[in-house]
Amino acid sequence: MGLLMAKPGLSREEIRDFDCRATEQFGVPGVVLMENAGRGCAELVMNLGIDGLVAVCAGKGNNGGDGFVIARHLENQGYEVQVFLFCDPEELQGDAQINFQIIQSAGMRIHVMGTRPDPDELTHELATADWIVDALLGTGTHGGLCEPFLMAIGAINLSSSKVLAVDLPSGMNCDTGRPIDDATSGICVRADHTATFVAGKLGFGAAGAEELTGVVHVIDIGAPRAVLE
Repeated sequence: MGLLMAKPGLSREEIRDFDCRATEQFGVPGVVLMENAGRGCAELVMNLGIDGLVAVCAGKGNNGGDGFVIARHLENQGYEVQVFLFCDPEELQGDAQINFQIIQSAGMRIHVMGTRPDPDELTHELATADWIVDALLGTGTHGGLCEPFLMAIGAINLSSSKVLAVDLPSGMNCDTGRPIDDATSGICVRADHTATFVAGKLGFGAAGAEELTGVVHVIDIGAPRAVLE
């Protein structure tokens, strides 16, 4: 763990390079990294304590795929879990699609919110959660945010639930630690805890970033140490 935290934080480009090296040079399948990431997050939130529903808010990318793994492991341990999917299931690809098919086949409770969720319904559904898992957007997000993520992030921030961000809070610029749309909407998930992978992110050291990330926990995803070195 000490080596992984030795750097000030990984930039967006370094994260992309790490993922490519882990899968292409070292031969670790992406679905294995996703499984380890999701299981690590599930173990973290269980250790933090769960007293009621866990609502997993998932997007269509790998961050959403991590959320599906989290949901599966929490349900395996007997917790009440509901998944809120903010895209058409047909848009899912690769490792995220694999893990969505697993929870769908398992009969887990999935709410397909699509790209135009009803804001009142969404606010009502999230109001009953003890924890909300933010698995909407990952480190690769850039440019302006659009719906349904603006609405989803707004609903998460309006809730009184505890929030765990997966890798980084949705809407955060990985390199600056500020909201991606800082010049316009400035919207970003405000998490109580962030489960970040491999190492901290470059922006986490910026002034005020902790107001968005909450407490940061580094999760090992099983890639060989040599990939980071």
